Amino acid sequence: MFPFANRATQSEQRNIGLWRATSIGVGAIVGGGILALAGTALAATGPSAVLAFLLNGLIALMTALSLAEMSSRFPESGGIYTFAKKAFSIEAAFSVGWVVWFASITAAALYALGFAYFSLILIEHLWGALAPPAPAWLGSEGAETTLAVLMTALVALVLAWRSTRGGVWVNVAKVLVFAILIVCGLWAIPRQDAVQLQARMSPFFSGGFPGLIQAMGYTFIAMQGFDLIAAVGGDVRSPSRNIPRAMILSLLIALAVYLPMLLIIALLGPAGNESIVQLAGRDPEAVIAIAAERYLGSFGYWLVIVGAVLATLSALQANLFAASHIVRAMACDRTFPAVVRLVSLRRGTPYVAISVTALIIIIILVFLENVATAGAASGLIFLIVFALAHWIAILIRQRSNDQLPPFRTPWFPVVPAVGALSCLALAVFLGLAVPAAGMIILVWLVIGGGMFMTLLARRARVHDAVTMAQDPELVRLRGQNPRVLVPVANPGSVRAMVGLAHILTPVHLGRLTVLSIVVRPEDWIPEQDADPMESATEVARQAISAGVHWGVRVEAMMIAARDPVIEIARVANRVRCDMVVVGFSRISEERTGTSAERLLSSVESDVVVLRAADDWDLAGIRDVLVLVAGRGGHDTLRARLLGSLMRVGRRRVTYLRVLPEDASPGAICSARSEMTRLAADETWETAEVVVQTDKNPIAVATRHAQKADLVVLGVQRVGKTRLFGRFTRRLAQQTECPMIVISHR
Repeated sequence: MFPFANRATQSEQRNIGLWRATSIGVGAIVGGGILALAGTALAATGPSAVLAFLLNGLIALMTALSLAEMSSRFPESGGIYTFAKKAFSIEAAFSVGWVVWFASITAAALYALGFAYFSLILIEHLWGALAPPAPAWLGSEGAETTLAVLMTALVALVLAWRSTRGGVWVNVAKVLVFAILIVCGLWAIPRQDAVQLQARMSPFFSGGFPGLIQAMGYTFIAMQGFDLIAAVGGDVRSPSRNIPRAMILSLLIALAVYLPMLLIIALLGPAGNESIVQLAGRDPEAVIAIAAERYLGSFGYWLVIVGAVLATLSALQANLFAASHIVRAMACDRTFPAVVRLVSLRRGTPYVAISVTALIIIIILVFLENVATAGAASGLIFLIVFALAHWIAILIRQRSNDQLPPFRTPWFPVVPAVGALSCLALAVFLGLAVPAAGMIILVWLVIGGGMFMTLLARRARVHDAVTMAQDPELVRLRGQNPRVLVPVANPGSVRAMVGLAHILTPVHLGRLTVLSIVVRPEDWIPEQDADPMESATEVARQAISAGVHWGVRVEAMMIAARDPVIEIARVANRVRCDMVVVGFSRISEERTGTSAERLLSSVESDVVVLRAADDWDLAGIRDVLVLVAGRGGHDTLRARLLGSLMRVGRRRVTYLRVLPEDASPGAICSARSEMTRLAADETWETAEVVVQTDKNPIAVATRHAQKADLVVLGVQRVGKTRLFGRFTRRLAQQTECPMIVISHR
């Protein structure tokens, strides 16, 4: 027996409270962004940089409200990737997760370099003061890269050891540093000449409206980080309450640091007749340190350096921590190699996801020459994805009918609509200003798309099919309205057919149509023979009765036609059915199997053929035998069927594959490994995998089928060849248990 974990939730423990969740947001937002980008904003728009950061804060707050609403509805790890998976296809969700992961990785790389840059300044000063002279290599680019790599590895090691501890004290220390700078600055402002202070604030919009937009576009990345709280939502206690609070609190704390700090820089930074625009244009990265030195002396300068070291370290840790949760959520959905979802049995930490994320960060640090352009790509990704998050929030609210989330965005849908348009506008500006950023995103998407289609798509789609079968609400959230067609000729089999169809069609979401074809017999004499309409009418009556019995919406349709198969195919293709469920009790017979085979060859949808007695009931199924002959292309449909069966009752599933008698040990081992992966993807319950060698596979399958309540197998649809081959016919002939034959479109 092979037990498979029910996704990631079994290993996750909600051990992050409000304080720790807020710390993650503050750690990521109040990082090196204000230190590196304050000068850029002041150079572009002058003192109105305060307004630029305030407007960016409002846009970020609107985005946080949308993310908070979705996080309260879906308190799972993965952030925007998880929300995209709820509203879009698994392919679209992969694209979102892939680029968001890259954006967080790039942000972490930038913060690692920032940490190294400010740390080397501090080390060089201390070395020169204690044991002069300081070695020349401390100022080299190689030393900066080396220290960034070492710190990334160290942070990854700490997170892998115990990811829910550490980092809080760093946030407290850096906020305390900024608080000292702000309090001292506010104390120093009234002691300056009022006329000079007024002159430094004029012109307020030195770059006009274009300068303000430019400052907003270049500095919005400084507000990013609140979204990381949603990325670790699966670990947050009382998520519907704590995640929204943590997001809003982290943004308010960041604005409480950014806005007064920018005002103090604009008023106290320049010397003499110099304007803040000139100072920021000359030395944008050091503008905060210069301003602090002006009103606090050398103590202020080194206080900024210490604050920068702490800020970049906490931002590195927060981005690495959240990025590892994003990629692990993808691995749990098979949109990333499944090994990445592993957690430490002893510590419960996602050590593989942390290690993989840290490795990519290190590769970027070592090999990427223009990290600044990659940083612009990171900002562009966040803007695009934030706009997408607003759209997803609107879609989910609209598709949820009357089911409202615990936390609701105020003034909906105005807030998400304005937030989405604002993010898109800034994204367009940044894309035009830094075209190379768009190229980096395109290259990354091409790499991810190639990896997904060649290595991951099959397993991801199978697992997604099980997820949708287990949670039919996903069908509604994705805006789907599946239609299942059930052609029935025998009134006695209607209830069994509708019973199977209704578990494949989510209640109140899909459309289930029972089709009865009225065929006039060639030698029919109306005065003597039974009216063929009587049987069709009885089918319709039984269909409505079955709908009442199963609690599912059923519509009955009657059509007169000469050839039932042609008419069934015509109706199925015309209304674009997702699935056709047909009953056929005589699969074992060569001649009578032709009708079902003609139907399989004619329709463009998935087909499920049920061979069972008229009184067959799903409630009696306990043991399900799944016959597998390799990669037959039925994985997704079979996963949907098995997931639906398990949704309405617990089943014991056995996967059986019979290899030739002379199969090598290597082939047997490979088949067992493949079957184990297949069972893990298609079932969330305990499954048994059986791989046997025998010269008579039909006999082996028959022996196992005699112990099962249901047999599931697939048939290929290739051209007009015979679909029910010798194996299927012989098995149907030698067994009496119910059988479901599936055929993927």
